[in-house]
Amino acid sequence: MRSLNLCIFLSLTAAVVYSLPLDREQPPQQITHKDEEFAESYLKSFFNLTKSFGRQGVNPMVEKLRDMQRFFGLNITGSVDADTMQMMKKARCGVPDTQVAHFSTFEGDLKWQTTALTYRILNYTPDMSRAEVDETVEKALNVWARVTPLTFQRIESGTADIMISFGSRSHGDSYPFDGPQGTLAHAFPPSTGIGGDAHFDEDEDFTYRSTRGYVLFLVAAHEFGHSLGLGHSRDPGALMYPNYIYKNPDTFQLPRDDVNGIQSLYGPNVNMNPNEPTPPTTPNSCDATMVLDAVSTLRGEMFFFKGSFFWRKYPQNPRPRQSLISSFWPNAPEKVDAAFESRQTDQVYLFKGRQVWAFSGYDLVSGFPRNIDYFGLPRNVNKINAALYDTDARRTLFFVGDQYYSYDEARRTMDAGFPKSIETLLPGHTSKVTAGFQYRGYTYLYSGSNMFEYSLRTGRLFRVLRNDYFLPCAN
Repeated sequence: MRSLNLCIFLSLTAAVVYSLPLDREQPPQQITHKDEEFAESYLKSFFNLTKSFGRQGVNPMVEKLRDMQRFFGLNITGSVDADTMQMMKKARCGVPDTQVAHFSTFEGDLKWQTTALTYRILNYTPDMSRAEVDETVEKALNVWARVTPLTFQRIESGTADIMISFGSRSHGDSYPFDGPQGTLAHAFPPSTGIGGDAHFDEDEDFTYRSTRGYVLFLVAAHEFGHSLGLGHSRDPGALMYPNYIYKNPDTFQLPRDDVNGIQSLYGPNVNMNPNEPTPPTTPNSCDATMVLDAVSTLRGEMFFFKGSFFWRKYPQNPRPRQSLISSFWPNAPEKVDAAFESRQTDQVYLFKGRQVWAFSGYDLVSGFPRNIDYFGLPRNVNKINAALYDTDARRTLFFVGDQYYSYDEARRTMDAGFPKSIETLLPGHTSKVTAGFQYRGYTYLYSGSNMFEYSLRTGRLFRVLRNDYFLPCAN
């Protein structure tokens, strides 16, 4: 057995379902003594909480809570609140989080001194076929090989740079797994002995592609990032973000933040195919030219959609938090064209092409997704550009090109005489509407990177604003 002389290791942990305060009728989530104990354990594991008091006698628990809230873009309260608990309960990797803006590496930039690495699969999980595990491991390593000079050769015997195994509970490395719904895997940074090795918890349900259980490709690709020397990133779109988030393994592309991180250690792949797709980047709320895909309210909060991400803005926290759409609504489309909140059904509707998804809180409503003719829209409408619920008229307005439709929520029928020109609703408005919502009696329509503040009742334009009026720069 190789020496277990490396005390730094990384693990991916599973989440327990924790309800968000999305229901108007329910009081805010009450924090229990058990929650506080869980929070203390979390901060000890991931934010180096100790019993000694910090500067000027600051309670170390408060100080570390602020560090954690700052890292994840939460409201910095220094207390164990519902939003903080919800983030702590998410599936995540077990390495302590550092205060970095984007990718991170280990102290001293731990990395392999050769680009020709070997790996060996010591055993297999019964959750998948041997062929599926072999293919998954090769594919996960190729994620990193594609953008660097690194190569990976599989060996069948002897000691490899990266030894891969499945085990449960105590499995020989002094870091026992904890059974189902806990730690998914852990890996060791580059070093001699156990360095680079990746272990996967056999008590978890690993899958090849299914959204049920944990996709081994995503877990392995993340852990191999650690095996190569990468730490965590605050970028919610990055593979090296601490929390496990499902992505389609068949269409997976290594995000730009991870590419930047691994190339900072090993450099680029000079033989990379020039036809390779550009690494996806995470939208930046500080981009003054950004055109939002959709905007919607949801039970007092604001949601701003761009690509496969959205920003969620709480009334009590002016700083928006960015997440992947799939991390909030796993059954939602990867990207959306339009969105609106129905006050009639207390549901949010997301549109993509000719389909619509309805969600009550987190949950996909039975019978959805449906065709958009559910709202009485004609067959020649292939895409909704924007949608909003007009509280005064109790109508949902659908914007398509330079026209709009009016839908009666109560009667569930399209109003007669539509579509009409947008200018009949808002005289002088000739630009395409890309997103819209209502807030405190005003209607806000987005067109490109501008936002127009209107009164729908009078058609009067009050102000022309920029995107950052409601979605401030979060950097």
